[in-house]
Amino acid sequence: SLACLLSGASVQIGYEEQKPQRVNRPMTGHFEKSGVTPKKHLAEFRNDEGEVYELGQVITVADFEEGKKLDITGVSKGKGTQGNIKRHGHHRGPMTHGSKHKRLVGALAAGTYPSRVFKGNKGPGRMGRETVTVQNVALMKVIADRNLMLVKGAVPGPKGGLLRIQYAVKGQK
Repeated sequence: SLACLLSGASVQIGYEEQKPQRVNRPMTGHFEKSGVTPKKHLAEFRNDEGEVYELGQVITVADFEEGKKLDITGVSKGKGTQGNIKRHGHHRGPMTHGSKHKRLVGALAAGTYPSRVFKGNKGPGRMGRETVTVQNVALMKVIADRNLMLVKGAVPGPKGGLLRIQYAVKGQK
């Protein structure tokens, strides 16, 4: 369950119980002042107009309406270092007739002018493990007694990963 810790125009939300000995002294004081047990994860959200939260209030999935659209933010699965084809969907070179250009990068820049490679060139590198927001996911069912939400479609990240769920900013009917 989530617990609220207020701070001005924003609200801080803690998730997942944490043993008191695993929390440092400043954070222990922060949790005690709010009157909640230590939490493993903390996130801060801007307070919208008209939203009122109590200090130490428990937030559950019962606060969400079925049938509404959601924006779900998470950290995508990391894929490590990948080449151009997998990372950016580039085409490969010919595989036959002695071609030595199978899955290679290709030309990076012109020769004499501009005599350099422009920034932002799509090349090989680390893929995944970035913040991704999936927009307008339909909330199909809320199971309040088990604190579960069933959504239609994929969400970013691994199984058991943390997600930030909010009502859709665009496309809400």
